Amino acid sequence: MTDRLEKFDIIVVGAGLAGAAFALAMADQPLDIVVIDAQPEREGWPPLDETVMDYDARVSALTDASRRFLQRLGAWSAVAERRVCPYQEMVVWDAEGTGEIHFSADEVGELALGHIAENRLVTAALHNRLRDSRVRMLFNSPVAAWVRSGDQGQLQLNDGRLLQAPLIVAADGANSRLRDWGGFQTREWDYQHHAIVCTVETEKPHRATAWQRFLPEGPLAFLPLPDRDGAQNFSSIVWSAKPELADTLMAMDDDAFCLALAQHFEGRLGRINAASRRVRFPLRQRHAQRYFQQGIALIGDAAHTIHPLAGQGINLGFADAEVLAEECQRALARGLPLSDELLLSRYQRRRKGENLAMMAAMEGFQNLFASQALPLRLLRNAGMSWLDRAVPIKRQIVARAMGLARR
Repeated sequence: MTDRLEKFDIIVVGAGLAGAAFALAMADQPLDIVVIDAQPEREGWPPLDETVMDYDARVSALTDASRRFLQRLGAWSAVAERRVCPYQEMVVWDAEGTGEIHFSADEVGELALGHIAENRLVTAALHNRLRDSRVRMLFNSPVAAWVRSGDQGQLQLNDGRLLQAPLIVAADGANSRLRDWGGFQTREWDYQHHAIVCTVETEKPHRATAWQRFLPEGPLAFLPLPDRDGAQNFSSIVWSAKPELADTLMAMDDDAFCLALAQHFEGRLGRINAASRRVRFPLRQRHAQRYFQQGIALIGDAAHTIHPLAGQGINLGFADAEVLAEECQRALARGLPLSDELLLSRYQRRRKGENLAMMAAMEGFQNLFASQALPLRLLRNAGMSWLDRAVPIKRQIVARAMGLARR
């Protein structure tokens, strides 16, 4: 149906965090850009109450690098005005010993190690900014097919419309259809764990601290959430567990789950007084061997997914979006086409190493704490105690985790 063919310079598939951020980073360029998403549009801001049922189950631990990127996009202030929690401390400890590490923003001269933000609020901020830009947004628009024709990519939507552009940015998530259609090879494996996430209200305040306990069956994290009265009693939890334990935890009523959660967390924040609806999803690591081919560039979860151990997934996605936008702007300044191999290979080169390094670090942590061999348990507890005293090394770890090393 060529009479319904619409031509663009860039098509972004996926209006989530990475896709919306990339489109907004390119919004000032003299280009025709469209963002398409299969989900319905949600205009404005979600209503904010302060019960465990009100917070978004999916939150992100945004690094300072991500915060500065969102600030440059004009989206951060709207999030900060509504609900975000800066955290100054992080405590990590081993359930099978005495090893414990304490990280502090003071050690790197910063006000916070990062900010815990609800994904829906960050997404809303990006979408609101996009609505005020020249970027076009199409919701309720699932993609039915993709073909490459010469130097152009064509997408057919479910309603029959055809969209064409030299560059298609695949930001359509971990199960990216564009990645599959484009023939991208991936390296992936199943962690044999499921993550359970929900919001809880605790007896004791979280003290603007992110807490993580490594249990034999998987890590359990409490991420601090904000509230208006400053009581600091709300946290988002991520519990990584083997499928059998996840089945048990999901089958519990709220009282039993809260009791089990407090026990597995050693009661560090006292009783768990309430919990929201639990959400469960399987954990799988995946990495595309190439980030571009046939005029498709992968960003965010379409390019890589990692264990939610340190909440780094969206930070890697924002860095992808920022670097790809920089390379596109560089190509425009030099008069190069947006599908230029040099442009896309520079994007891949700048991002692939950092993404692989972070994935390797998360994999190493997961394997280190998963082992119950006595010699390794003794070694890792001694190592944690040593690292906690090695302030210069801790400074380097914190600076890299915050994204300060990219300044």
